[in-house]
Amino acid sequence: MSGTLYLVPTPIGNLGDISRRMADTLEQADFIAAEDTRVTVKLLNHLGLKKPMVPYHRHNTGTGGQAILDRLQAGESCALVTDAGTPAISDPGEELVAQCAAVGIPVCAVPGPCALVTALSVSGQPTGRFTFEGFLAMNKKNRKAHLESLRGEERTMIFYEAPHKLAATLQDLAGTFGEDRPLTLCRELTKLHEEVSRTTLGQAVAWYGENAPKGEFVLVVRGAEPLPEGEASVEDGLALVDRLRGEGLSLRDAVKRAAKELGLSRNELYDAAVKL
Repeated sequence: MSGTLYLVPTPIGNLGDISRRMADTLEQADFIAAEDTRVTVKLLNHLGLKKPMVPYHRHNTGTGGQAILDRLQAGESCALVTDAGTPAISDPGEELVAQCAAVGIPVCAVPGPCALVTALSVSGQPTGRFTFEGFLAMNKKNRKAHLESLRGEERTMIFYEAPHKLAATLQDLAGTFGEDRPLTLCRELTKLHEEVSRTTLGQAVAWYGENAPKGEFVLVVRGAEPLPEGEASVEDGLALVDRLRGEGLSLRDAVKRAAKELGLSRNELYDAAVKL
């Protein structure tokens, strides 16, 4: 009979956030799969635990994941942890969970710290519907395509970002969504210097253009305001198509995106664009 993979969240900054159940699961597991064993050993020392550990991170998901699967199938139980937060959320643990699901290995998630939920709850932005976008790609083309796909997104959007890339990311967000778009910047959540700033993308660009960011950030961006039905005209659509074409999109892709964002007929807009 196979063992169980336990997804055990770890504190995102404050060690007081570890629950009794989290600690008990770490103690009872046969071994721990850790993103960085050097980080996890500090947590284990804090809890007074000693456990065998194996590394599991984005550079060894193939060999490391198979080794973990083999041990699980042999009947051992494994606690999967990241350096901070919930495993499998914007994390290679996603692959390990999928592999376990494919072969019928039980997976048990222990609730606990998660930066995106913590940031959303304190953001002051709408929380009924949201989309988690994780880290934006470093490749400019992929990053641009990602943001363009969100241009008309009406749900609250959540991004993670490192300090050395924050200024560039804020500029890209402002360029896509407009400088007046409301933004909540959450820095160093649960830590000593935790800071929550409710501002706009334009104000954030100006501030971090002159002040070096420090710490890890979660960006909570308000979604687009829904367009009233029938408000946009074909002329509005053509103007958007022209702008999207200038950004490198093909005519067909530009029409498709503009029609979706403005609530227009794709065929009607395409015909008008071709005539021009």
